[in-house]
Amino acid sequence: MGCPTHNKLPMTRDFLYDYMRQHRFAVLSTVSAQNTPESAYVGIAVTRELNIVFDTVSDSRKYHNLQANPHIAFVIGGDQERTLQYEGIATGPSAQQLDLLLHIYFEAFPDGKFRKENWPRIAYFCVQPRWIRYADFGASPNQIEEINF
Repeated sequence: MGCPTHNKLPMTRDFLYDYMRQHRFAVLSTVSAQNTPESAYVGIAVTRELNIVFDTVSDSRKYHNLQANPHIAFVIGGDQERTLQYEGIATGPSAQQLDLLLHIYFEAFPDGKFRKENWPRIAYFCVQPRWIRYADFGASPNQIEEINF
């Protein structure tokens, strides 16, 4: 297997949206107050604008990390030698934004309604993309494309 080449893919927002919607879980990485990486496996939902929505509890490491440093990274997929790397900025949505985002999130995770109603420390984040890299290492030649936002 040779070095990857950067070929142009038909990677549009629709392509990315479809790929991300096929994967309901991702590895999320944040940076701790001690400047060390911390990762977690989380459920994600995606908006048409390629924003990622996820929930957590306010006493989790990721919650505290994001309060101090909103920069976040995800790895999505990894099946069949295809993967998507995603970097962005996480924010807690306003009440108005949250209503719209919860509709998308509950579509992906109907059990999220139970958590919202029964977990007093539930918190939501919306992540806006800053950089996305899609790679298909099963293709010949390898296909890689990056997008900056």
